[in-house]
Amino acid sequence: MSLRRISDREFEAWVEEALASVPEAFRRYLENVVVAVEEEPTEEDYDETDTPDDEDLFGIFRGVPYFERSEVVSNLPAQIAIFRGPILRGCRSRGEAVREIRDTVVHEVGHMLGLDDDEMPY
Repeated sequence: MSLRRISDREFEAWVEEALASVPEAFRRYLENVVVAVEEEPTEEDYDETDTPDDEDLFGIFRGVPYFERSEVVSNLPAQIAIFRGPILRGCRSRGEAVREIRDTVVHEVGHMLGLDDDEMPY
């Protein structure tokens, strides 16, 4: 099965499955966060995350970090974007893709909580 042929609807079902498997300790922080599926990251996403152009970016947290929200007024909800294209290119099976989506969501929750990449296990 080529993962590149997965429909948008099926990929979104994988995202829902992955979200349901996020550990409870992290899931509670997702209550007021929009998790969106986007096809590819933008140049701005690469710049914001300091991701080299030759590496794939699977997701990004956009918004005010959780513990800074009382200091900043924003009408926009926090968002975690999951990038469909890079995940499908980087994974060989449905199970691997679901795990990668879950790991990406947990990683982005870490950023939402103010952690840097070097402070997270993945």
